[in-house]
Amino acid sequence: MERKIIQTSDGSSSVYLPEWDENYHSKHGAIQEAYHVFIKSGLDLFNEGSKLHILEMGFGTGLNCMITYLEAKKRDLTIDYLGLEGYPLETKLIFELNHLEQLKALKESEAYQIIQTSDWNEPAGIGPNFKLIKREIMFEDYQDDDFADLIYFDAFGARVQPELWTETIFKKMYDALKDKGIIVTYAAKGSVRRAMQAVGFKVERLPGPPGKREMLRGTKQLDTAL
Repeated sequence: MERKIIQTSDGSSSVYLPEWDENYHSKHGAIQEAYHVFIKSGLDLFNEGSKLHILEMGFGTGLNCMITYLEAKKRDLTIDYLGLEGYPLETKLIFELNHLEQLKALKESEAYQIIQTSDWNEPAGIGPNFKLIKREIMFEDYQDDDFADLIYFDAFGARVQPELWTETIFKKMYDALKDKGIIVTYAAKGSVRRAMQAVGFKVERLPGPPGKREMLRGTKQLDTAL
């Protein structure tokens, strides 16, 4: 499938798929979206010095992972990060993106290199407190129970991949979370919210990132699960 690099409104670049008319990030700002959805609405719920497991559904360009690494250093977090991706991007294309420059993180180029070039399905250490495993796997084939404290659900939109926004997939996400675990996503469609609620999540509507009115956050609560 053809992939093109585009510039989003905050100056950060993204990847565009002409065949699907779909971007890897919001056209209103790739970095702004990542910080708003996954950091402000997800990682910020955990105290400084916490140890946590993060699961990312849709590793994509690695932007969310890199931002999480930068935030972990600031907050003294210890993180085990598992990123799932069914269709990994070519490393050459990723290095044409301007994320490191836009994040003002050029001094972290070694960490960025590890994130992008570490072998799939093999653990990689990025500093003493950040462990990464990238798994090349389709979402429907993933299964893990009581693993994650926080899930970044960053799949392509339901318009182009509706099969990733079903009760079946969200049940896998519910099972993967520990009790009181959190899932955050940029999506806000009523069908997505209902699918999350149907498998047991307590779902909140939150203000969305630039260009979106709302987004969703779900919490696993075993005492109230359906």
